[in-house]
Amino acid sequence: MNRIAALVCPALLLTTWQVSAAVSDRALEEAARAADAQVLAWRRDIHQHPELGNREFRTSQKVAGHLQSLGLEVKTGVAHTGVVGILRGGQPGPTIALRADMDALPVTEQVDLPFKSVATTEYRGETVGVMHACGHDAHTAILMGVAQVLAGLRKELPGTVLFIFQPAEEGAPEGERGGASLMLDEGLFDLAKPEAVFGLHVFAALETGTIGYRPGPVMAASDSYRIAVRGRQAHGARPWEGVDPIVVASQVVMGMQTIVSRQTDITRYPAVLSVGAIKGGIRSNIIPDEVELIGTLRTFDPAVRQQIIERMTRTAVDIAHSAGATATVEMGDHSNPVLVNDEALTARMRPSLERVAGTGRVVQIPYLTSAEDFAFYAQRVPSLFFQLGVTPAGADPTQVAGVHSPRFKLDEAALPIGLRAMLGVAVDYLQGTKR
Repeated sequence: MNRIAALVCPALLLTTWQVSAAVSDRALEEAARAADAQVLAWRRDIHQHPELGNREFRTSQKVAGHLQSLGLEVKTGVAHTGVVGILRGGQPGPTIALRADMDALPVTEQVDLPFKSVATTEYRGETVGVMHACGHDAHTAILMGVAQVLAGLRKELPGTVLFIFQPAEEGAPEGERGGASLMLDEGLFDLAKPEAVFGLHVFAALETGTIGYRPGPVMAASDSYRIAVRGRQAHGARPWEGVDPIVVASQVVMGMQTIVSRQTDITRYPAVLSVGAIKGGIRSNIIPDEVELIGTLRTFDPAVRQQIIERMTRTAVDIAHSAGATATVEMGDHSNPVLVNDEALTARMRPSLERVAGTGRVVQIPYLTSAEDFAFYAQRVPSLFFQLGVTPAGADPTQVAGVHSPRFKLDEAALPIGLRAMLGVAVDYLQGTKR
């Protein structure tokens, strides 16, 4: 028996899931096994029909229909396209929340799959492909499976489960709000206030069958920014008659590279400052009036964040001034805080993950400079967010394409593991299992 087969083998799970209340090990595994094929089908269907943030109309309709078929209390239209389901168990117990995100990315898929996305849309004035390049299709399918399993066991299940199917984790369209913060502002936790929240994310840096976690700060705070460099338009053949904002913007980009590498103490927490796009000009022989830079800042400490923002402004303004141009720095309206895993909850639930993944297959990971708006839930309620390895055995996780790449491809053998991991932490917590 290979390692992946062993991970989802009913006999193994029946000997390792030693829950103490009314939901039996055998019933839980039988229901999970019955859901595996459907989870796979859901994932492929959602992958083939991706939708961007606040536009997850088809996906949310599919989710809502499934939850309604299970007899859950369902609320739609939360934060535009979010779906919330409430499952009330037949036994008294605590309330927990389980979350999955539903949105895709403006990425043109380059993976040759039978269910490859060929969807396109308009994004920032350009026609782009749409792809589940961050694995949210898997997250949604797994949580739909968890809902199916737990709904089938509701009579024996203690407590209440709040299922959160969230839109716009990757960010809302310009001029809109979305995601976790908006769901909370619209009263998500008024529907059922959880005492713990759980979520997972697929992770190409880990082999399938491995689960990654980190207590305390685990994923970075994120800020978007826009820098406008204004010069003076002129003929491209006579640049001395104008002020070239393209050259100035290039100097700003290079100057900002020293903010993290030479001006920030990264011995305690890492930081990242990246430029994601430069736009300016329309014709080869015209020096434009203005160039726009947009990018992202990632930090783990509020003081470091503020220092870097101040240094970004100083760098851009002073470089522009030296060339006779001007520059303004604007931070985005919406940012994600640092995602912090509750240390006590993480320690309590680690054995639940180990019983699914096996000895030595639950590993502590380093800080992740990627960001997650799951952090907003973690600000309100003790939370655990863990990483699900999706790189097949034999492949080098350092060489495969990661999330947000057009070549990202997850190993579908990870789906049963993700299903059982979420079931494990949910049922163990609801039944008060302490190891």
